[in-house]
Amino acid sequence: MTQRVLTGITTTGTPHLGNYVGAIRPAIAASREPGVESFFFLADFHALIKCDDPARIERSRIEIAASWIAAGLDPERVTFYRQSDIPETPELTWLLTCVTAKGQMNRAHAYKASVDANEAAGEEPDAGITMGLFSYPILMAADILLFNAHRVPVGRDQVQHIEMARDVAQRFNHVFGAGKELFVLPQAEIEEALATLPGLDGRKMSKSYDNTVPLFQGGAKALKDAIARIVTDSKLPGEPKDPEGAHLVTIHDAFASAEQRASFHADLRAGLAWGEAKQRVVDLIEAHVGPMRERYEHLMAHPEQIEEILLLGARKARAVATPFLAELRDAVGLRKMVAVAAPKADQAAQAVKSSVPVFKQYREADGQFYFKLTTADGGPLLQSQAFAEGREAGTWVKRFKQEGAQALAGAPVELASGVTQADVEAALSALVAAQD
Repeated sequence: MTQRVLTGITTTGTPHLGNYVGAIRPAIAASREPGVESFFFLADFHALIKCDDPARIERSRIEIAASWIAAGLDPERVTFYRQSDIPETPELTWLLTCVTAKGQMNRAHAYKASVDANEAAGEEPDAGITMGLFSYPILMAADILLFNAHRVPVGRDQVQHIEMARDVAQRFNHVFGAGKELFVLPQAEIEEALATLPGLDGRKMSKSYDNTVPLFQGGAKALKDAIARIVTDSKLPGEPKDPEGAHLVTIHDAFASAEQRASFHADLRAGLAWGEAKQRVVDLIEAHVGPMRERYEHLMAHPEQIEEILLLGARKARAVATPFLAELRDAVGLRKMVAVAAPKADQAAQAVKSSVPVFKQYREADGQFYFKLTTADGGPLLQSQAFAEGREAGTWVKRFKQEGAQALAGAPVELASGVTQADVEAALSALVAAQD
């Protein structure tokens, strides 16, 4: 069975070496596994929650797309698209919103953390919190459920959102599925084994710490300058150095083969100078990244090529999303207006109605008003005299409908030709009974 795997990349920053080792490289490798159908998307709707700088979002979308393609993501093999190019995503978000409990959103970690921070600062609990932040787990659920992804690789901090997506999917299936499982229940694929690179100061490499090593930006010089700033101990050349726990060694080993790791560790223990060790790390990383950087720089100079790739990916994604959303719209009742069979109860009522006599009011060319009683198929039973006012005719019709045959006494009417008093009385009784 083919497994669908879905990965989203928020477009608010520029990829660095830690992103490559921790997310880009393993995700691309996983996309090449047999029996896997991979969906990769630029989560630019999600970016709007975190960033209100249009230029930064625009630039980030280009840089991230170019980085993934340059690193080996094959648009022919995977479906690579922008979230904002899929109109079915926000529509599904609304359908899911309508079955999602507010209390569940109250328990979302990101929202709770913002509330806690506000209260700690003496602010109103919801100060500065947008509906985007509050309800973005529903948007994330729509990203996943629109393609019925089986597996969603995430960090441990994102597991709650996958659980929420499962809960929402189950509720939707229960309410609208009519016994059919419309949504697959996704599984979180926790990336415990993925490498986490230390930054220049030893903390986790992160733009928020300003300790990153650039992946492509700035070229080979920027890479060399960043590696040169990695903090090491103060041991001099010739002194033995312990490779265990050294941040420079961790970065080296993320790109080295087993033989290269063993050699590097042995040389450090034998007194290799830190300056020379850093140059070795630069050379090793450059051997990996250099060819990719050339492709990256070409794509950055020709963003129209990135645009073409993403639009192709959007077409592939919508080929899946559009018919599925049509099925979901039908499930919730958003259907085309076509003739439908009446319920059995309505059919029975219609059958009774079709056999009941009918009063008809009208005005003749002489300006006078009349009414008549006919059988259900139009046969004449009773004809009124002329009235100067239409309301007079209406008053008599109302009496007949309420009183039936009792209203015949003294009424300004005459029987149609060939009709007996008993025929009219029976017709009026049937009319009163049908109304009851």
